[in-house]
Amino acid sequence: MFRIILAALLAAGTASADCAGDDEISAYVDAYLSHTPARALGADGSLEDALCTQGKLIAALEPKMGPVVGYKVGLTSKPAQEHFGVSEPVMGVLYRDMLLDDGAEVPAGFGTVPLVEADLLLVVGDDGIREATTPDEVVAHLSALRPFIELPDLTFAEGEPVTGITLTAIGVAARLGVVGADIPVEDPAAISQALASMTVTLSAADGTTLTEAPGAAVLGHPANAVLWLMSKGVTLKAGDVVSVGSFGPLLPIAKAGGGATLTYAGLPGDPTVSVRFAD
Repeated sequence: MFRIILAALLAAGTASADCAGDDEISAYVDAYLSHTPARALGADGSLEDALCTQGKLIAALEPKMGPVVGYKVGLTSKPAQEHFGVSEPVMGVLYRDMLLDDGAEVPAGFGTVPLVEADLLLVVGDDGIREATTPDEVVAHLSALRPFIELPDLTFAEGEPVTGITLTAIGVAARLGVVGADIPVEDPAAISQALASMTVTLSAADGTTLTEAPGAAVLGHPANAVLWLMSKGVTLKAGDVVSVGSFGPLLPIAKAGGGATLTYAGLPGDPTVSVRFAD
């Protein structure tokens, strides 16, 4: 259940990390579930402390959100890392019940600070991925790609510090996400090339382009998100999913109007995924 976070903690040597207290975790969970602005966790701690806190938060949220089914990588661009005061990406998890089907309708106020993000899920095909050292080798051990509009939630109250540390402590703002149909990885070499060269476009309900970026906007190649996770001690297995991070900036959902559509031009069939926002 906690194999990823625990592996990451052990790899980082954080056995003695300073976790948030049980009362702090309980208060955050209550705020998260009620969409109430929350106090930041671990604001004065280290990244190791934040990972320790995230492990405790997972234990508290799994009974509410379902089991962990995957992992998410955030702050995958240098400007984002500089803005949030870190020198590399950050990691969190995905819960079963946060993942919705393509075309789902969600409340416009689905969170405290609801956002929309162009993302992508990679589905691990076999345990051999653990031996991968290049993006091409990662893709060779994937079974599928899944279009993914992530709907993060910056749950912090006004004035609370939003940093790489506090984002890590809360699991990198996971709230909801809408998942499209599987894109099978039948020709790994072609898929790997397409992942780097594709154009990822997030459009508003009226067709206006909100963000547009190449696949290489995520760490030079989206599969590098998997390599980074594994470098931090994450042990992946068949069936795990990895959210690679944002192709472009996170946006308030008000900019999308009544919904958003994400298109991956250059992947087989130019797949799309969409979400509707209800008042």
